[in-house]
Amino acid sequence: MKIWHQSFTVLEDLPAYAEAMRVHIKKVVRPDTEVVMHGQLPGTYPSNYPGTDLGFAALYHLHGAQWIVQALKAQREGFDAYAMATLPNPLIREIRSLVDMPVIGYGEASMHMACMLGHRFGMLVFIDKMIPLFHEQIAGYGLTSRCAGVRPVGFTFQEVLPAFTHPGPVLERFHESARALIRDGAEVIMPGEMPLNILLATNGITQVDGVPVIDGIAITMKLTECFVDLRQSVGMKQSRHGFFGDAPSSERVGQLLSFYGLDKLGQ
Repeated sequence: MKIWHQSFTVLEDLPAYAEAMRVHIKKVVRPDTEVVMHGQLPGTYPSNYPGTDLGFAALYHLHGAQWIVQALKAQREGFDAYAMATLPNPLIREIRSLVDMPVIGYGEASMHMACMLGHRFGMLVFIDKMIPLFHEQIAGYGLTSRCAGVRPVGFTFQEVLPAFTHPGPVLERFHESARALIRDGAEVIMPGEMPLNILLATNGITQVDGVPVIDGIAITMKLTECFVDLRQSVGMKQSRHGFFGDAPSSERVGQLLSFYGLDKLGQ
């Protein structure tokens, strides 16, 4: 099995984070599963922090164009699945309509898994400006009544990066924020953006006071393997009915990618 992993960060800008993710993914997946990691194109952001752009709805959607192009490239190169290792799952419905392979998103997968581990989940995030987007997605998944809240975690992406070598202070602050969310009714904690998820997983943080902490990359990768297995064993596939499922012709997709200059992103 060969899985295309896609990140919202430029992985070349974040070597310690990328290596920690690579090590954890290898620990999680089966020995015969190959995961090839990809990020946004170098130069996508003005710094190594995507949040400077992703807090703006228009820029978030513009950057999402790379996810479409990369998914199509993954299919051309013979990958078995496309794993979206980012909380907001940009354009996930649209991508599923364009490729004939399983497409699994960290946010969607983890929210549904959280509902199997406890009655209500809570999310802690870096980019507080994105909280309305997450509430909109939670409502779209039909999970509003199962969410105890989406709150800022209380520290930044830039504070997490050095924590891969000196984790103590950041982990203490995470526990404080998690306990506040637990007091508000969360029975499962989602740690939000993937860098924090990887930091927690690397340091063996699986619960806070008996409340499970979701390991989003583990869930994403194992569910991706599961969907590939289901496709191969019983033929289970994405719906091709209705506005969000019906697939346009590959010829027309190619024409539009060329018209908008997006085909160059996948070269």
